[in-house]
Amino acid sequence: MIKTVGVLGCGVMGSGIAQVSATAGFRTIAWETTEGLLEAGLGKARKQVERGAAKGKITAEKKTEILAALSGTTRLEDLADCDLIIEAVVEDLAVKKEVYARLDAICAPKTIFASNTSSLRVADIAAATKRADRFCGMHFFNPAPLTKLVEVIKADGTSDATHAAALGLARAFGKTAISAKDNSGFVVNFILVPYLLGAVRALEKGFASIEDIDKAMTHGCAHPIGPLSLIDLIGIDTIVKITDIMKAEYRDPMYECPKMVRRMAEKGWFGAKSGRGFYDYTPSGAVPNAAVLDLPGPL
Repeated sequence: MIKTVGVLGCGVMGSGIAQVSATAGFRTIAWETTEGLLEAGLGKARKQVERGAAKGKITAEKKTEILAALSGTTRLEDLADCDLIIEAVVEDLAVKKEVYARLDAICAPKTIFASNTSSLRVADIAAATKRADRFCGMHFFNPAPLTKLVEVIKADGTSDATHAAALGLARAFGKTAISAKDNSGFVVNFILVPYLLGAVRALEKGFASIEDIDKAMTHGCAHPIGPLSLIDLIGIDTIVKITDIMKAEYRDPMYECPKMVRRMAEKGWFGAKSGRGFYDYTPSGAVPNAAVLDLPGPL
């Protein structure tokens, strides 16, 4: 039975997952590499909880319960007794394998590992451990507290019990859980990434403005957010990593990262989290970043 959940990484995704876990009533321990990163992530989660209470979405008692359930650490050893650990560190196979190899030696045999990877194969990450049967994927979507879907990935070595436990936890979090094959991008990103890159190519070719491309999809296709706004939300740097991984996996040009996106990443325009991407994020709201159009277009 899962009672204590660990969350590896307390960035945008990790802090959101930790908030979801604590809100669902699980004792939740978030881990980060430094106190500064940890406090920034936990601070964001706590602020969201307090905002929910201020708006009457949760009671004062529930707010107190959530905040009491949520803690943090910079010591991997403090995750030793967790029943399940969800990893949300940088989308880099070497980094994920390194942290999982360390955890594998620390955690109790009962502990289930679940990667939040969005594009890497779960089996490749699990290879760093001796618990492939207790290793699966749990792919959340940004923002984790609001987005309902979790893709649960059953790799070749994942046991039926582990798969069932991950599905059960996702549902206990109040999410809609689907099972997906262990292929790069799973279901959502296999479909979504070419769509997002198509929007960038339309901008590169001058088909329409940043704002109008987003309006085309929100008003024409009833999407809740436009593709360029969504890229900013996901993170330009993350999109570069995802596209490179998926292009290598499928060898299909539709996963080729546009030159414009690479240049944005090189300039540190990572989207909403950095304050600049396809939009500039100002105190009065998001406005199209005209400087994007000065970047080199397609090769």
